[in-house]
Amino acid sequence: MSNKLSTHKNHLSIGKKPVLVLLHGFAENAGIWHIQQEYLSEFFEVIALDLPGVGNNPLTTALTIDSMADNVYHSLQAAGVEKAVIVGHSMGGYVALAIAEKYPSILQGMGLFHSTALPDTEEKKDARRKSIKLMEQYGSEAFIRQAFPNMFSPGFKAKHPESVEAYVNMGITCPLASLEAYYEAMIIRPDRTAVLSAIQVPVLFVIGKEDTAIPLQSILPQVSLPRTSSIYIFEETGHMGMWEVPAASNELLQQFTLFCQDQ
Repeated sequence: MSNKLSTHKNHLSIGKKPVLVLLHGFAENAGIWHIQQEYLSEFFEVIALDLPGVGNNPLTTALTIDSMADNVYHSLQAAGVEKAVIVGHSMGGYVALAIAEKYPSILQGMGLFHSTALPDTEEKKDARRKSIKLMEQYGSEAFIRQAFPNMFSPGFKAKHPESVEAYVNMGITCPLASLEAYYEAMIIRPDRTAVLSAIQVPVLFVIGKEDTAIPLQSILPQVSLPRTSSIYIFEETGHMGMWEVPAASNELLQQFTLFCQDQ
């Protein structure tokens, strides 16, 4: 499979290598994984998908985390994927958890890359609703420019302003309707800690010690729930480990995918 992924489900094709599926987060697209895809494609069939609402994957009505999981599952089925390690960043992790709950037979392993099985707190729900109102009033670009730099650790932000700007520019390309739909989907998503307790495949937890979006202390109680967990805590890293520590992210995804093949 080419590193240049087609997001059309009927255009996906796979070879005989192990399959690693990478799902992006809020206001991102499949390009968020470009460093990992370039490196890991030597070893695996790497499928980085655009979720509904970005790229060539149109926004659907009544978008939910579950409907995004359905979209991913049917895309993989159409491509002939029988088993895959599925890793999701942030909102993509919520989708991966929904896949684990609804379609466990496709999983060889699952990764929560700066993500959580917990639902939104009431405070978080209120913050998302306020953000929707701000985007409707002032436009999404102003919101993205204010919020997105905070996804990185202070040290990385100071040393790599070009990466921060690239991330901001990615967010700006996400349509306002999609941004609003993603927030609404996250607000109503359920608690899926029970999925972690029931899951039969290895689970990867990637945690940034300086992640303010998915704080370390909220994740640690979850790592003991699966029967098999791999835990990586990145020092001096925020919510964007795949860009902040790309070489380490590449290595851990490679090791985890290989580990899942041996189970």
